[in-house]
Amino acid sequence: MFSDNTSHIDDNTIELLENAQKRVRQKSNVYRHFIFFLFISGFILFVDLAFSVGENLIFFDYSWSIWIVLIWSFILFYHLFDVFVSKRIISKKWISAQKSHLIKVQQEKIRSLKKDIEKESKIYADSNSNNLNQMITIIAAASENDVIGNNNKLIWHLSKDLIRFKNLTKGHHVIMGRKTFESMPKALPNRTNVVITRNKNYTAENITVVDSLENALKVCKDDPQPFIIGGGEIYRIGLTYAKRIELTRVYHNFEGDTTFPQIDKNIWKEVKNIKMFDIENHNYNFSFITYDKIN
Repeated sequence: MFSDNTSHIDDNTIELLENAQKRVRQKSNVYRHFIFFLFISGFILFVDLAFSVGENLIFFDYSWSIWIVLIWSFILFYHLFDVFVSKRIISKKWISAQKSHLIKVQQEKIRSLKKDIEKESKIYADSNSNNLNQMITIIAAASENDVIGNNNKLIWHLSKDLIRFKNLTKGHHVIMGRKTFESMPKALPNRTNVVITRNKNYTAENITVVDSLENALKVCKDDPQPFIIGGGEIYRIGLTYAKRIELTRVYHNFEGDTTFPQIDKNIWKEVKNIKMFDIENHNYNFSFITYDKIN
């Protein structure tokens, strides 16, 4: 929804910052001018009065040192007036104009964002309307620390979990990311394989290619129970659309690079838990847990 341009500082903002820096330099120069004036004026008056240097240089009854201080005072006054009055008035008008321009620009951006939000809300509403009678289901196997894989491979082998996966998904659409699909030897048989990828030229046997989960669900609109089968990012997006989670919880901690998102108990309610402990030929205890989304 937010494009890369939202983080860009436009030319008017840069100009405002540069103007502020310029004003700081102007005021700093006035301050240095004033200090220099005090020091040099004091020195000139001291030399004139204490040592009578140039005592014959008299103009209109005033010593040369007095004239230098007076002329310099006028120059300093002009400098002060220029920075704190003239440039300030001009700067205020300029800043006001720039602020008005920036406000208009930001208002345009806000209107554009509102349009994008309304558009996405409509798409989301249409999607919910189309999927109202669908039991969109996430199916996954995750360890106690939510790891689901490493190097695009399963970490464990649980034959009963594989049988359950096959029985639940048989005859349905299975939605997956490209990496998940490529981790399998081929498309899953007796199912409609829908693969999500940004590569428009991606092809493989017995799959339907789409570029988003939303479009994948459109492909599955006539399936009463399409399944989202991975990987991690697809699961995270899928939680918004899913009504059920079929989770195999493996009671062991594993190291891996792919994780299952945490299940928010305020959104999901556990409705079934089948414990599979001490099963022959299985290295780990596990449970088949079903969560339904709370309406």
